[in-house]
Amino acid sequence: MSPPSRVDLELDCRAMLCPAPIIELANRVGEVPVGGLLAVVADDVAARYDVPAWCRMKEHDYLGEDLADDATPRYLVRRTH
Repeated sequence: MSPPSRVDLELDCRAMLCPAPIIELANRVGEVPVGGLLAVVADDVAARYDVPAWCRMKEHDYLGEDLADDATPRYLVRRTH
């Protein structure tokens, strides 16, 4: 997946263990306008499953995964409401 042209907010969740990256995402999604993009950079392997599951539960769009500059997984979310 190619990186989106603009990420409105990138959350640095490196070294955070489950469920901290999801709590951070939930607490900060409101800082992004509807239609905006968030990126969750997380090295906890659970984030690969937790971010898409959170998006399904909260009805936001999960756009997939790419890599941050240091090759840490970065999970992309579009705010829908």
